[in-house]
Amino acid sequence: MIGQDGGVPIPPLRRNPVQRRSAERLGRILDACAELLDEVSYEELSTRAVAERAGVPIGSVYRFFSNKRAMAEALAHRNLDEYAERITRRLAASGVSATSGVSATSDAAGAGGGGWREAMDVVVDEYLAMKRGAPGFALIEFGHPVPATEPPEQPNHLVADRLRTLLADRLGGGRDEAAEERLRVAFLLAVETADALLRLAFRMDPEGDPAIVAETKELLRAYLARVLD
Repeated sequence: MIGQDGGVPIPPLRRNPVQRRSAERLGRILDACAELLDEVSYEELSTRAVAERAGVPIGSVYRFFSNKRAMAEALAHRNLDEYAERITRRLAASGVSATSGVSATSDAAGAGGGGWREAMDVVVDEYLAMKRGAPGFALIEFGHPVPATEPPEQPNHLVADRLRTLLADRLGGGRDEAAEERLRVAFLLAVETADALLRLAFRMDPEGDPAIVAETKELLRAYLARVLD
């Protein structure tokens, strides 16, 4: 299956919902999983508890997911879809042109923080909003918490690729293959760096330390300017 903007594939379900009622049941299961992850650790999470919270038979959970890991992975990818939707709505509401990346009220992309700089601020702000308020997001975010004994997944690669796809018309075009590869690497490094710094911000302050958040935005602007200006 493909994410809602045609970007990142999501893990296949055991059975794809066809009817509206089945899709709503799947949504309730993922909602219950997210709620419980705000209350217990991933290790303590159980499919039975999720079924009880969602008000569905345990068989309904196993109709979609083979185990709780598959359920957590689906939740992580739903988070990524929601994140992309929030960014899209914010940019549309800001009046940033989808083709030029320039605000209708600004004289140039660099004036008043418009263009890709504004887009990157929105990327950070919407992550913070989900971190503070989206059920289960503090633990799962965009990737399932793999035990240390298992090979680590690379959710930041998915996030970086999704953001490049989402913001493509705001990042400009006309790059050759080498320049496009440089942009891909730059976005991955930007996402990895922002991830580490924003984790620090939330260790310092449960709401995200404002000074660290501000410095993270400045760092992203300065670094990405090397490939986007």
